Amino acid sequence: MNTQEIILHNGIRMPNIGLGVYKTEDGVIVKQAVKKALETGYRMIDTAAIYKNETGVGEAILESNVARENLFITTKLWNDDQGYESTLKAFDLSLKKLQLEYLDLYLIHWPVHGKYVETYRAFEKLYQEGRVRAIGVCNFHVHHLEHLMANSKIKPMVNQIELHPMLAQFELRHFCQKEKIQVEAWSPLMQGGEILANPIITNIAKKYEKSPAQVILRWNIQNNIITIPKSITPSRIVENFNIFDFSLTKNEMMKINTLDCNKRVGTNPEKYDLV
Repeated sequence: MNTQEIILHNGIRMPNIGLGVYKTEDGVIVKQAVKKALETGYRMIDTAAIYKNETGVGEAILESNVARENLFITTKLWNDDQGYESTLKAFDLSLKKLQLEYLDLYLIHWPVHGKYVETYRAFEKLYQEGRVRAIGVCNFHVHHLEHLMANSKIKPMVNQIELHPMLAQFELRHFCQKEKIQVEAWSPLMQGGEILANPIITNIAKKYEKSPAQVILRWNIQNNIITIPKSITPSRIVENFNIFDFSLTKNEMMKINTLDCNKRVGTNPEKYDLV
């Protein structure tokens, strides 16, 4: 079975798995990863201005034989560029580096205090002009989302957050579901951390003759969470995508849920030094 799609609240279809390119070196390395992903069947690539590899991502897209309308390309606005006019300029620069005429999804990378509402106004303008098909945020807690929605016209379509079995984000997911904001997981494998060796995960993996990573990504998919595992290893890029030929039982899903212990590998948005 191939990748599946999730319909965002504005009717746009978004693949439920994509390739993340965080900390992937620009040039040959990122190009090879993106090309391998596209050959494998991925149709979504997730980059960001701060990753400094938009140029390589754009070149890989151009050199692939996948039609632009079949791709879903995400990039993110970095903190230093937040503000109305600076956001519009940063968007233009990202688009130029990616060599694209439009973006599928544009995200505010972090909730910069005192700036993200003004920044989002620029996002609304870009969306209304048809330069981006969907807009959203990253790393927003419930109170950030409530404040943003109270001061904007268009509800964010996506909230991309750190999410894995040890940081399951139940409360935030429930809020987003209620508001029809799609949750997307960054670092779904804890950046290759301890989760892959957890006995609950490894025992389930043995049962299905799958890897621990595949079990965790499948848990994402069955929770209606979009997932963007990062890899530059061709075999892992293929492995991470090969999660549509098995299903976890309700009991297995609940067992994985018990691993939640609010453990982050990234920064807590509340403690991010944003000013």
